[in-house]
Amino acid sequence: MKVKVIDESHESDLEASVNNFLSSGKEIVDIKFQVATSIFSDEQVYCFSAMIIYIDKNTDE
Repeated sequence: MKVKVIDESHESDLEASVNNFLSSGKEIVDIKFQVATSIFSDEQVYCFSAMIIYIDKNTDE
């Protein structure tokens, strides 16, 4: 089993990155999703992330 962590600053970017990874043909075990927010100066900052747990059939691991 392996883990892939994807971190983006916009939800549509995370969606595109996750969909791109899913199209690679890996056997997906689980996907965890998280949103974090913070304030930097006067700006609200978002962090969208996903952790994908998968089995890579192309390796012996």
